Amino acid sequence: MAFSNPGFSQSPAFSQNGGRQSGQQGSPVGYDGMTAEQLQQLYTQPSAGPDQTDRMTYEDTITKTAIAFAVVVVGAAIGWFVPALAFVGAIAGFVLALVNIFKKKPSPGLVLAYSAAQGLFVGGISSIFEAQYAGITTQALLGTGSVFVVTLLLFRSGKVRESAKATKVFMIAMVGYLLFSVLNLVLSLTGVVSTPWGLRGFEIAGIPVGFFLGILVVIMAAYSLVLDFTQVQTGVRRGAPRIYGWSAAFGIVMTVVWLYIEILRMIAILRGND
Repeated sequence: MAFSNPGFSQSPAFSQNGGRQSGQQGSPVGYDGMTAEQLQQLYTQPSAGPDQTDRMTYEDTITKTAIAFAVVVVGAAIGWFVPALAFVGAIAGFVLALVNIFKKKPSPGLVLAYSAAQGLFVGGISSIFEAQYAGITTQALLGTGSVFVVTLLLFRSGKVRESAKATKVFMIAMVGYLLFSVLNLVLSLTGVVSTPWGLRGFEIAGIPVGFFLGILVVIMAAYSLVLDFTQVQTGVRRGAPRIYGWSAAFGIVMTVVWLYIEILRMIAILRGND
């Protein structure tokens, strides 16, 4: 799911003038009274990186996100060989997700711990599904990668952007989906619905409801990625503190894992209906 970390709106660095300092009469601080030699030395120095500016950059955020995904992969490898850890990962991931969401200042350790837990869950559940439907993991990975890449390219090209109207529809759809998921779980546990996928197993014109729902959720997850990319773009443009690159990594990992699980389930429903 997309996130909206309170620190993004509360930090002065995310205001329009965040991170800027000026001297008297509009002159930049540190420039008044400098000699020509000092100015020349200043201009010939290499451009400051994130370590020097302590500000978010696309490169630094990408690095943090890559590290988080590397931890997910390691956790997934462990979960693949020990599928029972999927349940441990699911519970730990849920708890850590709440901690990361409500924590005002992001913690690299907590984000990586969340990534590890999600890795255990993804690896374990993938192993379980793979045992029933050979090749389904590869199909789900290709589907997830395709949605991610297409969404990123459309966002970079400016053809897809966040909007207030779209976000409102997205939130309504998310609430509806959560209510459906809770209802489906209750009906399945109480035995009211006996199909393997609960309400998702019902058919419309011979096609499981889970397929149509899966398409809707994939679209929702894609828009969630747009919200994540927008947060990164906003943070970089407004000079957000570098630490918030971990918030971006957390949000993107959360969304991609959600997208993968939904695609995995959608494929399983279709293959189980053959």
